[in-house]
Amino acid sequence: MAAHKFPVRIVHLPVHLPMRALWRVMIIVAAMLFSSSASAGRIKDIATIGGVRDNQLAGYGLVTGLDGSGDQTTQTPFTVQSIINMLGNLGVTLPPGSNLQLKNVAAVMVTAELPAYARPGQRIDVTVSSIGNAKSLKGGTLVMTPLKGIDGQVYAIAQGNLAVSGAGAQAGGAQQTINHLLAGRIPGGATVERTVPGMVGEGATVTVELKETDFDTARRVADAINKVAPQSAQALDGRSIQVRAPTYPPERVAFLGQIENLEVATARPGARVIVNARTGSVVMNRNVTLESCAVAHGNLTVTVDVRTDVSQPAPVSLGTTVVSTTGEVNISQEGSAVMEVRASANLTDVVKALNAIGAKPLDLVSILQAMKASGALRAELEII
Repeated sequence: MAAHKFPVRIVHLPVHLPMRALWRVMIIVAAMLFSSSASAGRIKDIATIGGVRDNQLAGYGLVTGLDGSGDQTTQTPFTVQSIINMLGNLGVTLPPGSNLQLKNVAAVMVTAELPAYARPGQRIDVTVSSIGNAKSLKGGTLVMTPLKGIDGQVYAIAQGNLAVSGAGAQAGGAQQTINHLLAGRIPGGATVERTVPGMVGEGATVTVELKETDFDTARRVADAINKVAPQSAQALDGRSIQVRAPTYPPERVAFLGQIENLEVATARPGARVIVNARTGSVVMNRNVTLESCAVAHGNLTVTVDVRTDVSQPAPVSLGTTVVSTTGEVNISQEGSAVMEVRASANLTDVVKALNAIGAKPLDLVSILQAMKASGALRAELEII
């Protein structure tokens, strides 16, 4: 068989290049080598840089301006206490023993995510949700609320008008609600006041962390990075790859940007079936296979019938009306023939085999569990 000839690109590197320029040339060469891989995924899609992460913020606040749909203050005393404290900070002193009857105020929790490298003055979105017994937050305004991190420090201040997508109405005992009325969003509703220090700029190495643990993928990522910067990356385990990076900050940023855009042929994931036992949803990936087995599944039906009997005494008698209930329970089970399920090597055949059983989604959950227990289902079964 004749050997195939592939074009080879030769790049001549002058020996007098400084280290900074040498890093740039190596990155450009690596980008040229990896740009032709169409079936691979980028490193930034399957991994993150260690230390680059969001941080959760939370705060307690008040929403005002509600149209009579706020908290019932007799049942939520913390709302009244918050109003008194807020008015006191604004210079308004209430007489002792004042009984406030508020209808247009609701106590809420405010949550947000502080992005990595967020700087003071930048705006982030916040989510506002009721913690009392308010009926609706629609049309309300969040009063200035400090948002704190896990360390107790204030990192952002939130305030603004809520955007609630739901709608509701009630009259004459009838009520109709569309979507949810007790939670809303404020786009750009918080201003960052404090910066979270980043760890990427410290030390001689950075860590590339895979989103899913896979030893083969970790090896491939390390190999791809080593083609950019030889002998700079090593896989520490199935999730972490340690990479030597330039120490000069602008060069480190450029280097990590190029690393994230390198394409890597990821390893095939393990066979997995995800089952939602509450809704009956079943999702499986293409690596799921079946071994030959026999399945018999019968439907069990339980019927409960409650009948109310009323015994009415004759007119002008001294008897009383007696109400009694009679219950009747019937249990029936439909017969089900034993069905052979042949071995299936791909996802299409697996779906056809499971559909041939004729089971409903909720019944399919029990069948998959039995298949897994018998060894016929070659996949990890996860129930959520």
